[in-house]
Amino acid sequence: MRKIYLVGFMGCGKSAIGRRLSYFLKMPYYDMDHEIVRQQGMTIPEIFEKYGETHFRNIETEFLRSFRNESCIISTGGGVAMREENRRIMRRSGLVFFLDAKFDDIYMRIKNDKNRPIVQSSTKGELEQLYQHRKKFYRDAGHIQVLTENRSLRQIVEYIGFQVNRLKGE
Repeated sequence: MRKIYLVGFMGCGKSAIGRRLSYFLKMPYYDMDHEIVRQQGMTIPEIFEKYGETHFRNIETEFLRSFRNESCIISTGGGVAMREENRRIMRRSGLVFFLDAKFDDIYMRIKNDKNRPIVQSSTKGELEQLYQHRKKFYRDAGHIQVLTENRSLRQIVEYIGFQVNRLKGE
C-alpha cells in the first residue's frame, strides 16, 4: 500500500483520525503541519506572519513532492488540496480520503484555536464561505468521500480501514 492521505477543511478530524488509523492499519502516521513546523523551526502562524500564505503553500507542495517514500498515513493541511499540483501528487502517490464534515461541527472545534491563522483573522461567515469554496477541491482530490456526521472516530477509522484493505485485496 502506498501513502494514505486525509484531506478536508481544518477541524474535520484529519489528525485525530490519522492517529487512530495508524494503529488500526499498523502504518506510520505523519501530520503534515507538524512535520512542516519541525522542518522550518517555526510555528505555522509565525510562517504566515513572516513569509505569507503563498510561501507556506509552497512549503506544503515541496513536502508532498519530497516526503519519505514509504507507505504511511498523512493528514494534510486544510489548504493543501487547493493547488492542482498537490491534488495530482496525492492522487498519483497514494489513496486520498476526503473527510466531509458539516461546517457547524467544524466551527465548534476550531473557533477558539489560536494555531489557525485564518480562523483568528476571519468571521464565522467568512470561514463558512471559505469552507464552501474549498469543498469542491477536496472532492476533486479525494478518491473516496467519507461522511463524518453522526459517526464516531472509531466508525470512521473502521470504514477507512475497510476501504484500504478492500483495495489491497484483503
